Amino acid sequence: MNITKQSVGPGVQGLKYEYKPVNLLANEQSDPEFEKLNPIKYVPALVDGDTVVADSFAILLYLEDIYPQHPLLPQDPQKRALNIQNFIEEKLDSNEAIRWIQHQINRGFTALEKLLQGCSTKYATGNEIQLADVFLEPQIYSGIKRFGIDMSIYPVLGRLHEAYLEHPAFLAALPEKQPDAPSHPMEERMECQPNSPWEPNYQNNATYKKEESEKGD
Repeated sequence: MNITKQSVGPGVQGLKYEYKPVNLLANEQSDPEFEKLNPIKYVPALVDGDTVVADSFAILLYLEDIYPQHPLLPQDPQKRALNIQNFIEEKLDSNEAIRWIQHQINRGFTALEKLLQGCSTKYATGNEIQLADVFLEPQIYSGIKRFGIDMSIYPVLGRLHEAYLEHPAFLAALPEKQPDAPSHPMEERMECQPNSPWEPNYQNNATYKKEESEKGD
């Protein structure tokens, strides 16, 4: 399992939500009740009243618009573009070999390290968590935990990774903190078959249901 963007984002924004796991290995995304709720059957999915949003990036943008009192995107146009453009994950074929995936991760990390060269802020684009960070840490965490990437050659990314793991929202999103966390190492290995260096191939993905009391005016 892995840290996920859709878990970190609401945590950073201070939004409460109910976590409901969907077991992909058991094909629970095709359960009639889930399909009725979410016809396209994508996970993760966010349920906010009568609104259902599937896809992690779409979920984060939806929360950004609905709950502007807890922004993840900075007001500065240049930094806003940087948050959106440079940290969105690329999708990889699930059949790619791990060595090839490691090569692609290292290419991406090399580019990000150059992009962030001279970064003196606590996080990637400022001293507060922003959207770039929500996308960046899952990439770093996945590279380390799933694909054994050596972060000593990426000092800026390594420093940011340490800073993220001191933040309550990222700590709360750690896989072992989730209610559907695997209890056996073999179960964990089953989950971590290569899908994408950024996007975990969960045994249990999740549907998130916003608590009505948290919805803004």
